[in-house]
Amino acid sequence: MSASGQVQQIRFCEAPDGVRIAYAVSGTGPPMLVSTCWLSHLQHDWESPVWRHFLDDIGRFVTIVRYDERGYGLSDWDVSDHGLEARIGDLEAVADHAGFDRFALMGMAQGGPPAISYAARHPERVTRLLFYGSYAGAITGGPEGEEEIEAFAQLIKVGWGRPQHTFRRVFTSMMIPGATEEQMLWLDELQRVAASASTASEALRQRSKADCVDLLPGLDVPTLVLHSVRDQMNDLESGRLLATRIPGARLVPLDSDNHILLGNEPAWQVFVDEVRRFMAPDGAPVPAADVLSAREREVVALVADGRSNDEIAAELVLSIRTVERHLQNAYTKLGVRGPSARAAAAAALART
Repeated sequence: MSASGQVQQIRFCEAPDGVRIAYAVSGTGPPMLVSTCWLSHLQHDWESPVWRHFLDDIGRFVTIVRYDERGYGLSDWDVSDHGLEARIGDLEAVADHAGFDRFALMGMAQGGPPAISYAARHPERVTRLLFYGSYAGAITGGPEGEEEIEAFAQLIKVGWGRPQHTFRRVFTSMMIPGATEEQMLWLDELQRVAASASTASEALRQRSKADCVDLLPGLDVPTLVLHSVRDQMNDLESGRLLATRIPGARLVPLDSDNHILLGNEPAWQVFVDEVRRFMAPDGAPVPAADVLSAREREVVALVADGRSNDEIAAELVLSIRTVERHLQNAYTKLGVRGPSARAAAAAALART
């Protein structure tokens, strides 16, 4: 049990090729499935000083479903296929086994391409899409990028499993340069326990080839992109591309050096507030005072009471155009759009 009283349930499912995938469910609220990042270990993360604030703070208003990808953590380790199609299969297996008909989907770091592919293939199941320090395209932009990937792969193969953390600290210092020594030691250890050196090395090579940029313009789902300004693992340009190519997507640059935001930095609270507001239409509790102006709350409250725009204008002594403007502002703040925006805004206000 966590400090906030939360518990996680660890379950197992089977990918299309028979690989056993471990996933965990924790928190309370509307479901959000996390397309996993490069490194994970469900139990190790649950006890960590680097990830616990994510699980505790976000778990207060959503049900988090996260999993260890093939070759990592509590999932099967004896795996050679880390290609995009296999990873999409892992995500599909978890989504089906978890039992939620519809859910928000977060692409975290290298989990971006599988999340994009899933949203493109199963739009009826994805209520909204989030990206956290992620990307859409191959992370090798040319010969120099390919050489860098190969250098990292060799570094992993040589030093990943050693008791000393010297080699692993290279990755740790890039992911959380602002961390305390305790936090860095934990991430050093995660690398050692999350996967074998050979798996981590080969997975990096195969993951670097994933490219879903061409799918982005076809996505039709509310999308929020959160990205640290000085991220050394996936630079801000990756987040800008996501927000540019996905219709209607919104980018939130986070003032941080860290790829994994730490719980004591101001950017973390920005992250939590943005995710909470974005998830409000799915049922996450967001105090209306935190999102809407007093006038916007009045207008949306009358919408919830079944009033037309003409009736709202007469009640509040406003012009119809002003009522429409307040509604559009409210829709934007609540992250709702399309034909169902009016009903979704009213529902979101009613839940607060």
